[in-house]
Amino acid sequence: MGQLEDSPTATSAPRTSIDPATRLGAVALTASDLARSRAFYEQAIGLRASELGNGTVSMGVDGGPALINLYGDPSAAPPDRRRTGLFHLAILLPSRPDLALALARLAAANWPLDGASDHLVSEALYLSDPDGNGIEIYRDRPRQQWPRSDGRLQMATLPLDLRDLLGELPGGSDGAQPMPAATSIGHVHLQVSELLQSEQFYCGVLGFDVIVRGYPGALFLSAGGYHHHIGLNTWNSAGAARPAHGAVGLRSFEVVLPGSPQLEAVLENVRAANIETRPAGAATEIEDPSGNRLLLRADE
Repeated sequence: MGQLEDSPTATSAPRTSIDPATRLGAVALTASDLARSRAFYEQAIGLRASELGNGTVSMGVDGGPALINLYGDPSAAPPDRRRTGLFHLAILLPSRPDLALALARLAAANWPLDGASDHLVSEALYLSDPDGNGIEIYRDRPRQQWPRSDGRLQMATLPLDLRDLLGELPGGSDGAQPMPAATSIGHVHLQVSELLQSEQFYCGVLGFDVIVRGYPGALFLSAGGYHHHIGLNTWNSAGAARPAHGAVGLRSFEVVLPGSPQLEAVLENVRAANIETRPAGAATEIEDPSGNRLLLRADE
């Protein structure tokens, strides 16, 4: 992939921009074999498991919130990569040595990579979990180092030098260490059926900004000038139907606003757009035009 550039949005400005401190929370997945997925996320990824009961396991870091919630359902329909849903979830690490540890952990677990890329703003490892859900594990470069041209953020997909990355391993490290406490969900990348409707939903209603639109069939959106919190593409899913109800794969992902007033501002736009809302504990559940479910909530 060549360099990507942003350009002015094709839709009208959002009613209100989403708060710049907005972040992503937990991603929920339906797993065909809960024990197998739990073992993968513990051993190959380095997350800690907490039993939630009712066939649910929460995966997170020591002293931190859940990053991935796994719902076991052996009867769930298998994933169909030609339908809408998850392209990948992205686990953000605080430093380059932490990314080197993640690579060593995957090697120790004998888990293969699907790819490894330098995106100019970040460095990333790509792989798939046992159900085929895409995973990106990445670290950001400092924001002041992100390249710009004429004020526009520049991104690319260049080969990542894995040998150089492993040179960042702390002495004596063997990949057995868990992921660090500052680990978070940095972004989600979704398969959608149509980009214009998706942009109108995520930008026109929720208030995210388009950061990059220069790559065919994809958009990258964020709050607060981040390179992206949400990726959208139609590479395998243009005009596609939604997955079967309860199918293996994405159940929902959280969009976390910094406080109740900021959450209410977004919900006002949602209601004004006549989008159905459903209570989901402390969150409000909505769906994008491709059937991907979001949980909107205020930070705890």
